[in-house]
Amino acid sequence: MKNVSVTIITNNEERNIEGALRSAACAGEIIVIDSGSTDRTLEICATYNARVYTHQWQGYARQKQTAIGYATLPWVFVLDSDERLTEELVSEIELVTQGNSTVNGYYVSRKNFFLGKWIRHGSWHPDNVLRLFRNGTGQFQEREVHEKIIVDGTLGYLKNPIEHYTYETVGDFIKKMDNYSTLSAREIVKSGRYAGFFALALKPPATFIKMYIFALGFLDGLHGFILSVLYAVNTFLKYLKAWEHKGVKLTDEYYESKNCQNTKRSHPLL
Repeated sequence: MKNVSVTIITNNEERNIEGALRSAACAGEIIVIDSGSTDRTLEICATYNARVYTHQWQGYARQKQTAIGYATLPWVFVLDSDERLTEELVSEIELVTQGNSTVNGYYVSRKNFFLGKWIRHGSWHPDNVLRLFRNGTGQFQEREVHEKIIVDGTLGYLKNPIEHYTYETVGDFIKKMDNYSTLSAREIVKSGRYAGFFALALKPPATFIKMYIFALGFLDGLHGFILSVLYAVNTFLKYLKAWEHKGVKLTDEYYESKNCQNTKRSHPLL
């Protein structure tokens, strides 16, 4: 992958980063954007000759876009610290980036692992993400969470997957769920979507039914059941936080419009 710049963003990723760097060691260059790690992340990056830049956290999309800006090679591959390039995928990337194809970007599927098990159902497979593109043709769409790359030109699909070692423990999921549900709540508020009783009452069970029944999550056994429950909880939390945000905003606007600053009460959710 001599024509490929691999970009990674990090913050205290000593548990994951070495595996990602090792899998991308044959890349022409590895660029790491770190947002203030205090563990061994930077030390590990140095052993793999990665070009490391420190930037204050800007959000997922902007942080990854910053990393792309440092890429100097004809192609860019965006890799997360908990992902691994397989030997088969590396060979395929070498093939498509050395040819004369007119394709500007490629989707790659992910093999997502949850609590050590590859999840094959529940909308977790195939999980196609656009990660490889010609330098200068792609940029990240501005979003709070679930950021996406937009590429100008023709797109294709690679046959071999990335291995994604996402949640190793339930605790990992819960920690990330708090952060992601907050970011998703902001997206809900920005979009003006409804976040009230019916969303709180209906969307969580709908999420569970979609993943566990319609997307065949039950075929992944207990892991599929646990994952479907956790996603339902996450759905409840993001709409609850969106409702909370809108409730606080409406309460503040109400008292400001009534010019009742002296009698203003604290919102019950604060």
